[in-house]
Amino acid sequence: MTTTASSRSRVRLRSQTAPSGRLRLTPLTVRDYLVLLLAALVVVLPLGYMMLASFKGPGDLATTDLVVFPEVWRPENYSEAAQKVPFGRLFLNSGIVTVVGAGLKVLLAILTAYGLVFCEFPGKKYVFWGVLATMMVPPQVTALPNYVFISSLGGENTYWGLILPGLGTGFGTFLLRQAFLQLPYEVIEAAHLDGAGHWRRLWHCVVPMSLPSIATVALVSVVYEWNDYLWPLIIITDPEMMTLPRGLTLLQNSESAASSFGVLMAGTVMVLLPILAVFAFLQRHIVNGFTQGGVKG
Repeated sequence: MTTTASSRSRVRLRSQTAPSGRLRLTPLTVRDYLVLLLAALVVVLPLGYMMLASFKGPGDLATTDLVVFPEVWRPENYSEAAQKVPFGRLFLNSGIVTVVGAGLKVLLAILTAYGLVFCEFPGKKYVFWGVLATMMVPPQVTALPNYVFISSLGGENTYWGLILPGLGTGFGTFLLRQAFLQLPYEVIEAAHLDGAGHWRRLWHCVVPMSLPSIATVALVSVVYEWNDYLWPLIIITDPEMMTLPRGLTLLQNSESAASSFGVLMAGTVMVLLPILAVFAFLQRHIVNGFTQGGVKG
């Protein structure tokens, strides 16, 4: 009786398995498509409205009627936004802060996660608990202490003042630690037996096998650094040192809100398009990274 039941289960499993050995994906139902469509509309509709509003004039925006498409398309909103705010300088500032800040953040996350997994030292468990605790602290809580500390060191209106407080990433350390725990230990042990030290094991074994998770941390860090508004608002007062999100306040204050709303939307589109393009091009790495780092505890 037991043999018959087990044979039936094997037949059932074999029928659900593709020739390549992978399980076949269950076809999506109409309800699944409706849920996916609804979720996509929640994300796409605000972005679509913002892009359409960037081509509208004051008459299309200062009205109680719903105007989806502009009556008169105004591409000059973009040139006007570029004239009112030095977007070239703002792009340079955001690029420096994003590349340097995200790069250092990923490097520190890799080194910390490696130490938490492959190194033995007293209190390692409590260090990991401390990393998890940082994920529960909102950035608004640390804004004032960070400002007092950075300003006391003369970091106002400087690149290092913008970058330094955000270098620690509890999320990146946690995700990479989970990914490192799933790596085949035999490979790491073989490298150790061949005489490879920690540094060589990290960059020749651990990092190449964890590229999806590292790419995930890098993309999340890039998006966060590019879109960060609160900390640049606090630490930067010089217009020449402002990042793009902070610089949009200059555009908003350039003239009355009603007459500049289309220009403001044009500036917002110019800020968001680069990071949206990067995110759309590399978003599959985020899925692979979360899959690789989200199973083993």
